[in-house]
Amino acid sequence: MRGTTREHESERMQECIDNCSNCHAACLETVIYCLQKGGHHAEEPHVRLLLDCAEICETSANFMLRNSPLHAITCAACAEICERCAVECERFAGDMQMEACARMCRTCAESCKEMAATGTLLGDRGTLPAQ
Repeated sequence: MRGTTREHESERMQECIDNCSNCHAACLETVIYCLQKGGHHAEEPHVRLLLDCAEICETSANFMLRNSPLHAITCAACAEICERCAVECERFAGDMQMEACARMCRTCAESCKEMAATGTLLGDRGTLPAQ
């Protein structure tokens, strides 16, 4: 017998948290690699995008870890930024570090798209405490 829908959603959320955490680490590792490599790898817009990606991945994971009713909003932003980061990293064809980062960004983007579709962006605004 299959698990309940809630269990399935919980597994999908945990997978997304893991993907976000792994992408966060991959992007930070890639920043160090790029700065050491220099040249086009170390150009400001490229490094900034890697840092943006790392930051939004960490933020999205944190929102999901605390079951924030607003996690879908951060996940939607994370999906967009991860996609952009993947495209940017793919510019460095043949570079194993950059290709690995791009793959991780795409995995995270797909996972975050799923999470974004399950929450507040589809009308479930969640219940925020009254002020």
